[in-house]
Amino acid sequence: MTRLCLVAAAALVCACSTARAPAPTGPAVPRTADGKPDFTGIWAGPGFVHTGDPDTDTPQVRLYTESGMAPIKPGARTLLYRPHAKNVLIDDPTAVCLPNGLTRQIPSPYAQQWIQTPTQLVILYEYMHFFRVIPFGLANRPHAADIEPTYMGDSIAWWEDEMLVIDTVGLKEWMLDAYHPDDGGSRWHSDGMHVVERLRFTDATNVAYDVTIDDPAIFERPWVEHWTMQLKPAWKILEFICEENNRCQLGNCTAADVQQSAAR
Repeated sequence: MTRLCLVAAAALVCACSTARAPAPTGPAVPRTADGKPDFTGIWAGPGFVHTGDPDTDTPQVRLYTESGMAPIKPGARTLLYRPHAKNVLIDDPTAVCLPNGLTRQIPSPYAQQWIQTPTQLVILYEYMHFFRVIPFGLANRPHAADIEPTYMGDSIAWWEDEMLVIDTVGLKEWMLDAYHPDDGGSRWHSDGMHVVERLRFTDATNVAYDVTIDDPAIFERPWVEHWTMQLKPAWKILEFICEENNRCQLGNCTAADVQQSAAR
């Protein structure tokens, strides 16, 4: 009788322990009708310090981490680091409203809107009002053979289980980011640049955003920048006009222009 009671008590303890096990909490990762993770929404990308607040984030100039880069090939340092020519068209063409390019757009401190359908992904960037229309297909599907190099390149996308992969080639030689090192230079990439973005939800509103940089003209091997982005349901894309109040076009600023800019 005692043994039966002990067995019954043990079974009761097991049942109670199971009943007390905490259920998963928090909203689920958003998904499309076919079960894929759904990236549709407005995001604060890597160019923000994410606060967790649905309304606010802190923008910051996000740069590619020099310590995380692969070794530079012998003789290629001059391709990556370019000394300032004291000509804004050469030193930072975005200052005269030329495009910023993909590698600089990804970490820009502006909102971006993603629209996902079963066949394509559309990304609308507030900064420079650039956009990308990215078709979904199979992994390792080839890019078109006659790609004309552009600022944003030619992108295709596919799924690897829960991970979204975006593969981009056809980028014209342009600035890598907005970095200006102590020697008075800026950082550029070659027209052989190959960018792979890998995105995976870590919860319902946060995404791990890994960017692989592969520039065989400059680096000995590909390297990865680990970033994040956060969903912002309360945000919207605002109008961005680079030409507005462009008093110092081509860097020709007068003393009065500088004083007026500082007073704003």
